[in-house]
Amino acid sequence: MSKATITVYGIPNCDSVKKARVWLTDHGVDYVFHDFKKQGVPPDTLDLWLQQVSWDVLVNRKGTTWRKLDAAQQASVVDNASARAVMLEHLSVIKRPVVVQDHTVIVGVNPEAWARVVE
Repeated sequence: MSKATITVYGIPNCDSVKKARVWLTDHGVDYVFHDFKKQGVPPDTLDLWLQQVSWDVLVNRKGTTWRKLDAAQQASVVDNASARAVMLEHLSVIKRPVVVQDHTVIVGVNPEAWARVVE
């Protein structure tokens, strides 16, 4: 039985996304790349991520996009619904990469978790 397709969501020039793509390629893993700057992130896809991963893991509060948000908008992010709204409005606030296989969602650079998914 073959494994389900792995999708890497992110931005091509992001260093973390580059690390994920290189790791997967070096380990002979086929994957689909989804550039969410060009292709967006469908709301239902984000909803699936939020079912598997906490909103505070998905929101990158250390990134430039987060720091550019005004204090009121930052303070408004307190739960799935508010985080979802901000992530859909500002895609770059999503921590990258998001690596998905079936219902497994891995956020950020995590070779140990990637290895478990591709085994």
